[in-house]
Amino acid sequence: MPYVMVQIPNTPAPTSPSAPRSVPTSADVARLAGVSRATVSYVLNDTGAVRISEPTRRRVHRAAEELGYVPHAAARSLRAGHSRMVLMPAPPVPAGPLHSQFVHDFQGALSRLDYTVVQYGNCGLHGDEAARAWAELRPVAVLVPGPGLGPRGVAVLKRSGARAVVTFGTEPVDGAHALLTDHAGVGRGAARHLYARGRRRIGVVVPEEPGLETFSAPRLDGAREAVHGTGATVTALPLAYTEESAAALAARWRDLGLDGVFAYNDEYAMLLMSALQDEGVRVPEDAAVIGADDLMLARLLRPRLSTVRITLPSGRGLAELVDRAVRNPGATPESHELFDATVVQRDST
Repeated sequence: MPYVMVQIPNTPAPTSPSAPRSVPTSADVARLAGVSRATVSYVLNDTGAVRISEPTRRRVHRAAEELGYVPHAAARSLRAGHSRMVLMPAPPVPAGPLHSQFVHDFQGALSRLDYTVVQYGNCGLHGDEAARAWAELRPVAVLVPGPGLGPRGVAVLKRSGARAVVTFGTEPVDGAHALLTDHAGVGRGAARHLYARGRRRIGVVVPEEPGLETFSAPRLDGAREAVHGTGATVTALPLAYTEESAAALAARWRDLGLDGVFAYNDEYAMLLMSALQDEGVRVPEDAAVIGADDLMLARLLRPRLSTVRITLPSGRGLAELVDRAVRNPGATPESHELFDATVVQRDST
């Protein structure tokens, strides 16, 4: 049986439309724009130390956009000696509207200062152990949202390249800038207001949700401190954020003999006030109710809810603190009060 040899031409396989394209480089941008790689770097990193004509800047930006080129953040960090990433670990508890608005303003202010804000999800680690996980990302600054971080954790972050560590809490931490939160002052203000309105048997809601004790414990202590020695009493009222828990507390309200309540914040106040009214307890005649945060819902409830207004600083002010610390990492750590607390009296007290 005869065999026939056939030569098959060595033609390249057709390129699939879905085949990955090579990653464009600054050299590609430079060739397309007709400039040097150094010029591309100066333009795309917005370096003000070198004067580049406006037509050249436009050519570089057009070339980068056409090729889909984006500067490499890690390479830029190597040149600068540090990154521009500000790490914000998630708080240990769900954030409310007040905190969310504050974080939004702060992120915007940092972005205008050319920082990149990265929110780090709750990974189940705490304190100094969490600091080691954060350090792996090599942030230039870390904002720690709650207690637990100690001097060792601060040292770990600084050795990894963090130029600024800022803590939120009731006490400063050695080596870190501190934004001090006076939750005891919130409790004092609420209890003093109830006492001034003639209430002498005061309840204080203590949320049962895990993590909130960081805020609720000092608020309870502040309320007790406010009426100490006056003959008034303060009773802790554990309450879960459910209608069932609020209804159970309202059902035994008359047995408790309370005539006023600081309900931790406006959301818990709304929950409890509704349950009290369902139980036939009149607000404020039988029980005066005050919340905290001064959310919109406080003005929409009937009766309108008295509250402790918490005034947070502008995001710009905190962003400037971070920027100062990054620029001068050897400076003495700063301490600032994070918020002011002011009682707003409405119909519920």
